Amino acid sequence: MRNALGLMLASVVAAVVIAAGGWFYYSASADQGAPKTVAARAADPLPAQAKIAARDDVATTATIAAKPTAVAQAPAPAPAPVAPVQPKQACANPNALGVARVVEIDTTGGPGFGFEHFKQFDFLTDKEVVLTFDDGPWPVNTPAVLKALADECTKGLFFSVGKHATYHPEILRQVLAQGHTVGTHTWSHVNLNSKKMTEQQVKDEVEKGFSAVRFALGTNPAPFFRFPQLQHNPAMVTYFGTRNVAMFSTDIDSFDFRKGATPEKIVETVMTRLDKLGKGIILMHDFQKHTGEAMPALLARLKAGGYKVVQMKAKTTFQTLPEYDEALMKDMKVPTAGTNTRPIGSVVQTVSQ
Repeated sequence: MRNALGLMLASVVAAVVIAAGGWFYYSASADQGAPKTVAARAADPLPAQAKIAARDDVATTATIAAKPTAVAQAPAPAPAPVAPVQPKQACANPNALGVARVVEIDTTGGPGFGFEHFKQFDFLTDKEVVLTFDDGPWPVNTPAVLKALADECTKGLFFSVGKHATYHPEILRQVLAQGHTVGTHTWSHVNLNSKKMTEQQVKDEVEKGFSAVRFALGTNPAPFFRFPQLQHNPAMVTYFGTRNVAMFSTDIDSFDFRKGATPEKIVETVMTRLDKLGKGIILMHDFQKHTGEAMPALLARLKAGGYKVVQMKAKTTFQTLPEYDEALMKDMKVPTAGTNTRPIGSVVQTVSQ
């Protein structure tokens, strides 16, 4: 029995020792406190490209993305090259007179130019001139004028007589092909103020002239017109307002049509008047032989005097009246098949050369 009591006592002591050891271990651990936390270091900022890549992983719907910063913005794609409609051809003459500027005329309502008759539109500045030529096209003479202009890389405005245009359409096409402006000068160069002319005859002269020039060119001319002998018919001035045709008078008449005119006289007449006025629209005639002969010297004088050429172009082309187109074809005994009214470029094209 004494042994049993000893065994029980030993068990109790062992239990007390074990409990005390566990308490001591727990107390020691508790005295150390909760584990201290250390603030995490802020992440290094991503480079710009990494930021964009990260954003690309996020799908955004129904929102507009904010404008990227200058750093993050990708360069815009380069625009596709645009080919010029009509590349400017280099002038072979480095000292050419050339063309100082080109003006485009809105012919709505029939404006007038040339201070001899029209005072409203003073568009030329000091030392500027417009070169104009009447009565062509004509063999030898018109090509001589064209060559002189081409040698100086400059441009003019040609008022063609309709009948002459039907005689020599190939020459008038050269005028247009070389970049000059082509207007009209009636069908047969009659005085539209003549008492022998009825109102209908005057209209016929004008409209038939436009149709003839259109036929010769194979395309519509400019809505530019000059009255023969500068005889402005009041009724036609009003009519041109309804047809949106600009009318031309002059500032400086070369008088190259007069008997006894020589190239030297033509140059002196033009330059004397021009030096007095300082600028202006010059009236000449590519129909006249002496005009072609005078052109090289005249252009040289213009250049030496510091004058500059202005080319006049129209904003739109002139639309001929079908009845006059048909009447012209009938008078010329040209077959009136529908294809005859088409531009030559739509009928005949070079496919190999």
